[in-house]
Amino acid sequence: MTIARQRHIATCDPVWSRIRAEAEQAVADEPLMGGLIHSGVLHHDTFECALASRIATKLASPEMSEQILREIADEAMAADPAIAAAARADVTAIYDRDPATHRYLQPLLFYKGFQAVQTYRLAHWLCTQGRRDLASFIQMRTSEVFGVDIHPCARIGRGIMIDHAHSVVIGETAVVGDDVSMLHSVTLGGTGKEDGDRHPKIGNGVMIGAGAIVLGNIRVGDNSKIAAGSVVLADVPPRTTVAGVPARIVGRVDCPHPSQSMDQMLPEG
Repeated sequence: MTIARQRHIATCDPVWSRIRAEAEQAVADEPLMGGLIHSGVLHHDTFECALASRIATKLASPEMSEQILREIADEAMAADPAIAAAARADVTAIYDRDPATHRYLQPLLFYKGFQAVQTYRLAHWLCTQGRRDLASFIQMRTSEVFGVDIHPCARIGRGIMIDHAHSVVIGETAVVGDDVSMLHSVTLGGTGKEDGDRHPKIGNGVMIGAGAIVLGNIRVGDNSKIAAGSVVLADVPPRTTVAGVPARIVGRVDCPHPSQSMDQMLPEG
């Protein structure tokens, strides 16, 4: 890649420029990773191409080839630039919030929480195009590969971090706002066999602790915090901390952006 091309990428797409620079350093540090890093990052000219390739590689199976999945992902990202824009926001959010993340490269190559959210975004686009069977196939493979089950019709914002990401379930009519953080074993589910709008609506900036269960068509207000292991069955006001089974209000949120600070301690008293 020429110096002029590198400068152009750095100006137009700083996230991708940083990922490429980190990838080059990673190969220098660990040559045995060269094949994976070249195929996952350095062989691609754009973030969109690298992301489409990573999705296809992870989801490929005897039932659907990597080539077909790559073509589907390329089509989706060309048709809807918001998919890759949201993925860039997710990478940045993970780097900012997770103390174990030291490079932008890590989520793209190694984090199943990030990868599962991006495969959801592909399935959601297919769902909006009326291609529901293909969307359901992507959902199935995401669950099989990553242990994360997000319905394609759910609506999820930007700047999302799902840390560790094991056993996360997000139902069909759930809504997740921007800048939300959640840990493993979180469920956003219904309360029974009712049809229609039946899943939680999570506001912007919410932090959901590990093992929390939020059930029913309820609203969790902006910048609120749900403690680990809680079962939430009623609306949560904005900037409020809830905890317990069933969850109750235990105080106000004592930081302006709980999803960014990732402070999971309960208010004193």
